[in-house]
Parts: sequence; structure tokens; C-alpha cells
Amino acid sequence: MDRRLFLTYVGSGTAALVAASTGLGALSNTADAKKHGKGHGNGGGKPLTTPFKPIDRTWENDLVLSKGYKYNIVASYGDKINSKGEIFGDAADLTVYFPIDSLEGGSDSEEGLIWVNHEFPEPGNYMEILGINESYDSVKEKLSQSKYPQLLEMEKVAVGGSVIRVKKENGEWKLVQDDTYNRRVDGKTPIQLTGPARGSKSVKGATTVEGSLGNCSGGRTLWDTALSCEENTEYGADYGWPNFTDEHYGWVVEVDPFDASKPVRKHTALGRFAHENAAMGLTKDGKVVVYMGDDSRDECFYKFVSEKKFNKNNRDANFDLLEKGTLYVANLGKQEWIALDYATNSELQKEFDDQADVLTNARKAAKIVGGTRLDRPEDVEIHPEDGSVFLSLTNNSDHGNFHGQIIRFAPEHDDHGSDSFTFEVFVAGGQQSGITCPDNLHFDSKGNLWVVEDFAATEDNMYAAYKNCGVFMIPTDGKEYGIPHQFASGPQGSEVTGPWLTPDEKTLFLDVQHPATWNRYPGQKFGRSCLVAIQGGRFK
Repeated sequence: MDRRLFLTYVGSGTAALVAASTGLGALSNTADAKKHGKGHGNGGGKPLTTPFKPIDRTWENDLVLSKGYKYNIVASYGDKINSKGEIFGDAADLTVYFPIDSLEGGSDSEEGLIWVNHEFPEPGNYMEILGINESYDSVKEKLSQSKYPQLLEMEKVAVGGSVIRVKKENGEWKLVQDDTYNRRVDGKTPIQLTGPARGSKSVKGATTVEGSLGNCSGGRTLWDTALSCEENTEYGADYGWPNFTDEHYGWVVEVDPFDASKPVRKHTALGRFAHENAAMGLTKDGKVVVYMGDDSRDECFYKFVSEKKFNKNNRDANFDLLEKGTLYVANLGKQEWIALDYATNSELQKEFDDQADVLTNARKAAKIVGGTRLDRPEDVEIHPEDGSVFLSLTNNSDHGNFHGQIIRFAPEHDDHGSDSFTFEVFVAGGQQSGITCPDNLHFDSKGNLWVVEDFAATEDNMYAAYKNCGVFMIPTDGKEYGIPHQFASGPQGSEVTGPWLTPDEKTLFLDVQHPATWNRYPGQKFGRSCLVAIQGGRFK
């Protein structure tokens, strides 16, 4: 590990990880042994370079891009997506692009389906539309009594996710309105529970629950479905919705964008916590692994390994893969994965009633078995070249860590099924690296890491020098290893979320979430959360 980055990292006061110092530098020491000089490299591999001219930080209230690139807005909150009158939801976050010919093994990069998460409602904006002039605290109390039904309805249909068909026409990406694929999963959609907690007392006996909430990031399965992650477990008090059961939320949701007849499901085998995303890979013996972060201060890093093996020749045979398996939590000090398995762990047996109880209260179980508490573990992605695992730790002001870092893990024997790993800090946030509060991650085919930020800058707070949230590309090998290069800057007040490249890597999809400029009328430039398409140059 680079000494400059290490000193920056130690200076951030991240006690939990610095204490686990056995992992620091371990990947760099083994880099030369990797084939072709790639792998867990620290600058000695192939020359990954930046394909664009980096921009500077800015306060400009627009999506500012590197020279030669352009964007167009594809869909904004409130846009009608089908003949039923369903609308594109609010607070766009995760974007997953599926080529329209995906199920035939195709890679169409000019027409496809997109799944977009809608993380939260923005009731203040809806109150403006409805002409409600009370304080939101007062209104929220009345919502719990089923008053203000229009506002309650607007909040429920604003969340969850959208399936939309998109197509490139005359050089711009467009929403194909009224397409038969277009549909919503929202706060009212019936969703099935699967796995050990289904029907258990831990979820109040439920087998089907109402709606999905807090849909932050997620991922794409190997069988072309979307995984949408619920990022909170305590929404009852936050939302004020009537008849709310917290245990029905905080799960990973699976949606088949190609087949509306397939039920939407929440997989309890993957545990209940503030899921940021779900990165899927394979173990050496063919089982599915899903890496997941718990986006809260002092929470943990998890992986799930399926009981069954992936079947690459039969899509339908994989639809139950996430229903049975083992959930693990990472202990960075010991550099090992610890199973959250009630049947084999006497400590868990003392605290919980059964495996359903363990999974529903995964955070508590993780701490009992020795999971390392981290600084808001958010997005996690698997490197396309060497299989190392990158985890963004956004920040933790309780530890004096205001700028976060990205950690790189290497599973033992390059096997995601291994119980052991090594790790190092890939990049530390702060003035020396120029990046702060890393959030969503995405790899291009060469192995460059695309990173977006999550912070709220004002002209007089500690993030003032960083201005608006940005989009960065960071080479993971070559001379520019670990050096962030800014590609884009979001509008004022926004996060730029959900980066996703088309297969030909000529389009980058992004979401602009909660821009400061609100406009009650749809279609106005960055007046609402929206999905955008960026084109014009190279992305790798």
C-alpha cells in the first residue's frame, strides 16, 4: 500500500480498520505473482489510463461533464410509463441495464430494459403540489391515522422501483412509453418472502408483505434479474404510514424485468439490515456468492453463499438459488468469514430462537460472532479481471472519519467460497486523493473503477472545498493506480447515483437524485430526480 495513502488513512481515525492492520499491504505484496502482471496490483500491471480530460470541482447547478460528452434526461419523477397511469418514481438510485436480447445471450447496446430504484419519497414536494401548508411532523402524525390519503398515496407510489424500456433514437436515449414491459414495484405491491424467515414469528407470520422501501443500490443476477436492496430496517417511525411492520423491510428484493408474471420476492436468507447493494459472483465449485454492505455507522460487511449451484443452461433453475444458503459476516482482524448459523453456533443459540430470528436480526447476530464494525459499508463490486472485491466505506464522523475510503479484498486462493481473505486500502478519501465519501461503484470491462460520492457541501462546512458531488474513474492497475479522475459533477444538492455502462460501453447511465432545484412541473431540467444517459466519448 502507498505510504501517502496509508498515512492519510490512519489520520482519518478509522479505529475499527486500523486495529485490523494485519491486512494492510497484503495484496500489494502478492501483486507480482499474479498472471500477466494484473490482479491485485499496485501500479505494476497493464497501463490503465483515463480516456477523458478530468474536470475540476464546481458549484454549477447542472450535470457538468468532461469535454466531448453530452447527456439527455431519459425519465423524471412523475413521467407516465404505461397506459395504467403508473409513473416513474422519485429519488432514482440504482440503474441496471438489460439488453433487450439478454435472454438470448445478446448484448444490444441501443435498446433494452432498465430497472431503476426509487429510494425514498419527498413529502415536502408533494405537500407543495397538494397545497398542504402544515409542518411535516404534524402531517406525518395524521398519516398514521390514515388522514391526507392523497399524500399517503403519493408517498407509496414514489418508492420501490421501475422497469422501463429504453431505446436509442436519433442519437438520444428515450423512454418507450406504454411498452408492455413498463411497470412499477412500489410501496403497495404484494411481495413474497422466501427463505428461513418466511412465515416465522420473527416476521409476524408473514409470507407476503406490502411494498418495498428504501431501495438504494442493488445488482444484477447471473440469470438476468434485478436485485434491489432495502436500506433501512426502521421505517415505521420515519414514514408515519399506518399498519407498518418494520420486520417486513430491510431485505434484498428480486425482480424479473422480462416477466411480470413472476412474483417479486424478498430473500430472507440474505439477512435483514440496511442493504446498500448486492454484488454477485461464483465460487470455484459453482455456487452463487452475494457480497453486501450494511450502510450504517459501525455496521458490517457480509456475504451469502448459495446451497445449490448455478445452472448456466437453465434460467428458471436458478430462481430459487437465493432461498437457501449460508450468510457470513467479515472479521477483518482475523481475516475470515464467520457463518451466522444458528445450528452450529452456541453463542447464537443463547440469544436467538432459531435461524429465522438470526436472519431477521442479522446486525445483532453479526456483532455476537465477531463481525468487524465498519464506517458505513456501502457499495461492493467484484473486479472483472482478477475477482478481488472492492468495498466503499463512505464515512463515520463518530470515528473522526469524514472522508471515507475504498477497501480491496482478495479471497484466499481466488475463491469466493473461501473462509479467508486479505485486504488493503485501495484509496483513502480526503484532500490528497481529491475524492470524498465514496458511495456507488461500477467497473468497466478493463477494470477501471467508477465511483460516485455521497456528501452534502455548503460554502461554510467541512465539505466546502469539494463543492457538488462528483463522478470519478480510478484505474486499478498501471501508473495511475488508485488515482481518482473526475468525470462529472452533479447539480447542486444532488447525489449522482447508479452508474451503469451499456455492453458496448458507449453509454453511461446515471441517476440525479434529490437536486436542490425542485419544480412541481415534470419535464423541467433537473427539477426532479431523474435518469440520464451520457454519450460522446470513451468510457474505458
